[in-house]
Amino acid sequence: MSEYGLIIGDLFSVFRDVAPVLVVALFFQFVVLRARLPNAHRIAGGFLALVVGLYLFIVGLDMGIFPIGEAMAEKFSHPDHKQWTIAFAFCIGYATTMAEPALLAVTKKAEEVSSGGLQSFRLRNIVAIGVAIGLAVGVQRIFNGDPLWIYILSGYATVLMLTWLAPKEIVPLAYDSGGVTTSTITVPLVAALGLGLASNTPGRDPLIDGFGLIAFASVFPMVTVLGYAVTMKTIVELRRRGDKR
Repeated sequence: MSEYGLIIGDLFSVFRDVAPVLVVALFFQFVVLRARLPNAHRIAGGFLALVVGLYLFIVGLDMGIFPIGEAMAEKFSHPDHKQWTIAFAFCIGYATTMAEPALLAVTKKAEEVSSGGLQSFRLRNIVAIGVAIGLAVGVQRIFNGDPLWIYILSGYATVLMLTWLAPKEIVPLAYDSGGVTTSTITVPLVAALGLGLASNTPGRDPLIDGFGLIAFASVFPMVTVLGYAVTMKTIVELRRRGDKR
């Protein structure tokens, strides 16, 4: 098959994966709501742009993100580079999270709803620090070969404890932060890094140790956001007590 044939085939595959979303939307629009489709030409153009954009995104992952992660993991998998690998995981976790579109969207909405009480940039930094710490701990675990469940169970136990202490209005946002961080930019690079390290480290299972690294990027942001909320709540209470005196 020619190169153009492969491109057309890949575009069709993306269209096939996205088509159910369009079918559901059109079904409820025409059958349930019984309404005409507003701006049909614009919606059709947007759907076409979506298909092409997703195709280019997948191509970009295969050509750019995955090779970078795998190459870095192969170079850093040597025991002599252990500290540099942990430092790289920390830095790349922070950088990718700060660039994550889903996190940006969530934090902007949080700032709007809270009338500026929750600053988007500050919240993004707190989440990014959580991901950075999580990846650093996860890479350390791959090198040491410790059981994955101990770290994850300890992480979620900490989340439950902080949930009880934190202000209730921040809890849903903290939980969401663990989901939006494992999205379009972070996951491909983290997966490539984890799989590369697990494949090049003797005695490690890529399926468990490699993909397990993503779990660290999910649980630790919840810990940092809840921890920050608890800290600020404690500071405010101490200031109030001081003012009363």
